[in-house]
Amino acid sequence: MEKAFNRQKVLLAHLQPTSPSPLLSASICAAGDSAAYHRTAAFGDDIVIVAAYRTAICKARRGGFKDTFPDDLLGFVLKAVVEKTNVNPSEVGDIVVGTVLAPGSERAIECRMAAFYAGFPDTVPLRTVNRQCSSGLQAVADVAASIKAGYYDIGIAAGLECMTVNGIRSVPQVNPRVETFQQARDCLLPMGLTSENVAQRYGVTRQDQDQAAVSSTDHSRLCDFSMLTCYCVIVLTPYLFEQVDSHRKAAAARASGKFKDEIIPVTTKIVDPETGIQKVITISEDDGIRPNSNLAELSRLKPAFKKDGSTTAGNASQVSDGAGAVLLMKRSLAAQKGLPILGVFRSFAAVGVDPAVMGVGPAAAIPAAVQAAGLELNDIDLFEINEAFASQYVYCIKKLELDPEKVNVNGGAIALGHPLGATGARCVGTLLNEMKRRGKDSRFGVISMCIGSGMGAAAVFERGDCVDAPCNVRKVESNDLLSKDAR
Repeated sequence: MEKAFNRQKVLLAHLQPTSPSPLLSASICAAGDSAAYHRTAAFGDDIVIVAAYRTAICKARRGGFKDTFPDDLLGFVLKAVVEKTNVNPSEVGDIVVGTVLAPGSERAIECRMAAFYAGFPDTVPLRTVNRQCSSGLQAVADVAASIKAGYYDIGIAAGLECMTVNGIRSVPQVNPRVETFQQARDCLLPMGLTSENVAQRYGVTRQDQDQAAVSSTDHSRLCDFSMLTCYCVIVLTPYLFEQVDSHRKAAAARASGKFKDEIIPVTTKIVDPETGIQKVITISEDDGIRPNSNLAELSRLKPAFKKDGSTTAGNASQVSDGAGAVLLMKRSLAAQKGLPILGVFRSFAAVGVDPAVMGVGPAAAIPAAVQAAGLELNDIDLFEINEAFASQYVYCIKKLELDPEKVNVNGGAIALGHPLGATGARCVGTLLNEMKRRGKDSRFGVISMCIGSGMGAAAVFERGDCVDAPCNVRKVESNDLLSKDAR
């Protein structure tokens, strides 16, 4: 009899939610055929973001971090996420760093060094991950998956790129077999050149592309643009170009102090290239934003890849230095530690596309990630889509029929820069802080980018203080309150 009683207690315990009753609401029981979002009562198992910080993003070779070591950049953000949350560094189960351009083993060692600079004990492991421009977002997905699987309770996903030190280079020795595999050969094309090919194929003029980048250029970047060989090619369309206003939006966000929630001030050194004099500076703002550009200035820029081409330094993202870090754990542990929840990780998808049109990656990845989260595109309130090229960004908006007012509301990579491995981590902080500011008007957000060699990645996040309520499900005209299986 006692055994039966004990068994009853165990069964009852399984039926209890893992978090207090205030988190339980009507729509948990309304997750039938018509619910906009299906969620179990086990809120405590949600993988949440409790902190997301980044350095400012600076222009490669000419910006504020040109004399800063990559491991120092990473060390600053790793230290910030534990110091600002009072999490004991020894509790972190793993650190995963997205990084692209540096040789793998060298960068992995630098990242391990950065962890020691940040105060982590030698018991905390670290690894790097490289999925090109989505590496920072891939790191977030990897840590979330590991926590969900029970490998550890707390993890840090980070991103790092120092394009001052590590420029984009072509493959040094190419296998002759690529000549018989067209798509393999397309993986080697400089992205600016493939952009030219697509622009010619689809009849997109230079004016179309320049209009897409109005208030989105810095013509002094022309000399840097030849480094952009890992970027993504796009199907270009003259659609909503006036909405692509990255610099204007970024300048407005900076002026209103929006980036202060995500940027940690970094004190570092900078050397005057003419005098060699070194001085100590503190960097707390992105230095690539140019709010005063215009179409006339853009039209004077020379093509960067072909003499008669249309791709210029004015309609592509900047090459940059920067780092970011994101602290993840289960909701139940965050509640136990009394940590505020910035966001909830809901889904991730990486997809392949034709290498010849790599920039279409977000248009393929976003629907996959949204579907995996049990949502539809019209459920998403904000999007962060990496602006590898202005035209690629515009293509994705058109293809998915997105409201431009929901996309990159604080500017994107054209203005802020694109430190390849760090962009995904940067976007997490930018998106979640904006969703927090908007409150109940912004529940779900998406981050996405195209990926060199023909891929796209996307992830869905939920605002941290959301709980299900009847107002969060779509209206249905008729419902007998039974699922299809029960009818």
